[in-house]
Amino acid sequence: MTPPQWKRFLAEGAGTALLVGIGTGAIVLAARVGGVPQWELAVAWFGAVFVPIVLFVSVSGAHLNPAVTLALAVSGRIGWGEVPEYVLGQFSGAFVGSAFIGVTCGTAAHLGATLLTTSVPEGFLAEASFTALLVTAVFALADHGEGRFRWRLLLPPVAVGISTFFIGPLTGSSLNPARTLAPAVLSGSYAGLWVYLLAVPVAAVLVALVWRPRSVDLSDRGPGRIDVAR
Repeated sequence: MTPPQWKRFLAEGAGTALLVGIGTGAIVLAARVGGVPQWELAVAWFGAVFVPIVLFVSVSGAHLNPAVTLALAVSGRIGWGEVPEYVLGQFSGAFVGSAFIGVTCGTAAHLGATLLTTSVPEGFLAEASFTALLVTAVFALADHGEGRFRWRLLLPPVAVGISTFFIGPLTGSSLNPARTLAPAVLSGSYAGLWVYLLAVPVAAVLVALVWRPRSVDLSDRGPGRIDVAR
């Protein structure tokens, strides 16, 4: 049975709050101690995505990202009528998670906001490329199910971890409009914001237009289907 709208909304809100809290919290704490190796931040972001997926995938599919929800809708994997509850939950959760970090960990590193340290074209291409990788990972999970021992749940976190390692020093590795907007607004750090809010959804839509599902399981909540036979 499909969970009711309010449960999906709460799951997306709580999951995105966890994602933003863990991920940007790691950035803030790293800044407070003078920095850490990039691989440590990559591991932190892997966990920031993996934990809420495991907790909420059976409720909402654990999109945790407006760009992912948009891609799933454009490709026909979820209905457009489901998009508002997901996106509202994601943005609400992102602001809650970012505010919590500000209260508990401080406002170092602009609350973990994503800021360009490279040129706009390079930043745009980096965010678009790794967003495409993330959406590809999500579609693989959505179309093939979780797999035996649920191993495919690792695909989106691995994509985010790889992105953090390679483009984190250049763009902050957003891949997620909610993750970028919340700390930007709360810290007042708007420089280059449009790059993330444009590159990420554009890349997500392009992948969605190219990779459409062969068939759609109406009971599938996006990347939440359990398929242990594969």
